[in-house]
Amino acid sequence: MIVRPVELTDLNACLALEHSYVTNYVWQMEESEGAGKVTVVFRTARLPRSMRVKYPKDYDDLLASWRRGECFLVAEEDGEVHGYLDMSVQSWHLTGWVDNLAVATAHRRQGIGTALLRKAAEWARQRGLSRLMLEIQTKNYPAICFCQKNGFAFCGFNDRYYTNQDIALFFARSI
Repeated sequence: MIVRPVELTDLNACLALEHSYVTNYVWQMEESEGAGKVTVVFRTARLPRSMRVKYPKDYDDLLASWRRGECFLVAEEDGEVHGYLDMSVQSWHLTGWVDNLAVATAHRRQGIGTALLRKAAEWARQRGLSRLMLEIQTKNYPAICFCQKNGFAFCGFNDRYYTNQDIALFFARSI
């Protein structure tokens, strides 16, 4: 497998990847206020049945990401794109923000996402960045586990972040 910068001709293959996922768990948020404090707790909750979840982002942004000319990588094997990652630079706090990370369904859990993250971290370090950051839906338990396995730590949330009013979880990792 080769991880390399994306070319314009790769964008259709990136768009064609199945971005949805299946989950049996979610991170459920519990919030309480009292005695001058706000307490927020996330706990893993098992769902009564498996749930397929659509990717919450707009695919039209991929072309804009490519045009930005920052970090946009594909993982390919035998000329076939198996996954991609695009990342924008937030130079004012030396952070690479992973905007999208997707791996073809048939190739998940084979190290492709990890290889893409590794190459993105290398790209970011070469440009003087000191951390990677990303956001995930509370429903995307497979991605939460993936991030934790790859050294990312939960660092915050934003209620009603997505257009579907879902909660975004933020994860970061020093590089």
